[in-house]
Amino acid sequence: MLLKLKIVTPERLVLEEDVYSVTLPAEGGEITVLPDHIPYIGSLRSGEIFFRREANAEPESLATSGGFVELHGNVLSVMADTAERAEEIDLERAEAAKKKAEELKAERHLLDDEQYARVAASLEKEFARLHVARKHRSKGGFIAPGQ
Repeated sequence: MLLKLKIVTPERLVLEEDVYSVTLPAEGGEITVLPDHIPYIGSLRSGEIFFRREANAEPESLATSGGFVELHGNVLSVMADTAERAEEIDLERAEAAKKKAEELKAERHLLDDEQYARVAASLEKEFARLHVARKHRSKGGFIAPGQ
């Protein structure tokens, strides 16, 4: 038995496949979903979504920056703010965005709480993107643009 995994963002359908398992960065901690899991609704935080097409298959992953998750029956719907496969991530641009967010975060005293929260969320997103892209790249999966 498999799960139907559907990952969507406001811009596009990122993935719709039958998978054996999915591991998600939920607000309360990382959760793994297998077929016949109890119903679940929760918040998604920035991080890495792992999924396996078969029980013994290598995990594949995507970077996400938050959203919501709903599991009903064997259908897992992920409504993500952003979701990117490793090969879609431009390492140079992600590094530049992370550096800019770090610089802004260092100027905490100049930011109000709302601005600081946006910068912190941006930094978490870029860390997730870089982690997924670097891991995939180290496996020889792709060469980033400009590399």
